[in-house]
Amino acid sequence: MTRAITQSIVLAGRTFGHWRAQPVPFLVNLLFPTLVLLMMGGLLGGAIAGDLPTYFWYAVPGVLAVAMLFGLEGTMLAITTDAKNAITDRLRSLPISGAAVPAGRCLADMAASLLALATTCTAGLLMGWRPGSWTGLVEAALVLLAFRFALLWLGLFAGLRATSPEVVVAVQILVWPISMLSSVFVDPATMPRWLGAVAEWNPLSAAANAVRELTGSPTFTSTTWAGQHAVMLSLVTSGVVTAVFAPLAVRAYRNLDA
Repeated sequence: MTRAITQSIVLAGRTFGHWRAQPVPFLVNLLFPTLVLLMMGGLLGGAIAGDLPTYFWYAVPGVLAVAMLFGLEGTMLAITTDAKNAITDRLRSLPISGAAVPAGRCLADMAASLLALATTCTAGLLMGWRPGSWTGLVEAALVLLAFRFALLWLGLFAGLRATSPEVVVAVQILVWPISMLSSVFVDPATMPRWLGAVAEWNPLSAAANAVRELTGSPTFTSTTWAGQHAVMLSLVTSGVVTAVFAPLAVRAYRNLDA
């Protein structure tokens, strides 16, 4: 186990090296959630809350959750490209654990996710958002990182099963419908009833509502179980997705082209 962890850390360094060699895409992914916050605030803030500062109090926790969704397609594309270019075959020929390669990629992306979370949170603080307590903010960050960890294993499995990098690019399109069909930017009560119900049960809504609850940020009134137990729903969802897709991703890597 210790050897596998060491191998995963070494392989995570390979990803860090790629980011150092090509810093622009990395920086774009890092700052994109802040851009979304500014853009959506400018477009929706006045119409929804009457003024921008008030809207930021609602939107910042939502964008923190969205920051955990952005960049997932990059992870999928990287591992699919490695498989297509036979890099994965070279790695599999080495005397290393079968879990080390996907775990190394996951470890590197978790480090990047933590940095993205800190950057977006700092931007929110500069825009006037304040958490109710720093303890609550740390708890919210842990919930979001658990959410990201689960999404990464899902993405790794999907990337390993994809037939080509072009297929993975289509995932980028899905980020926006998932983000919009949630409580990230607006109260689901403003949607048609059936659409609002779908939005409340969206795992991204659970993550965003959990951040609002833990940081004491403004939220919407909900009568559904999903809305009233956001923290539990987010953690359970993350745990189930990780438990299902982590072993599936490792198996997909070991059986690649089998």
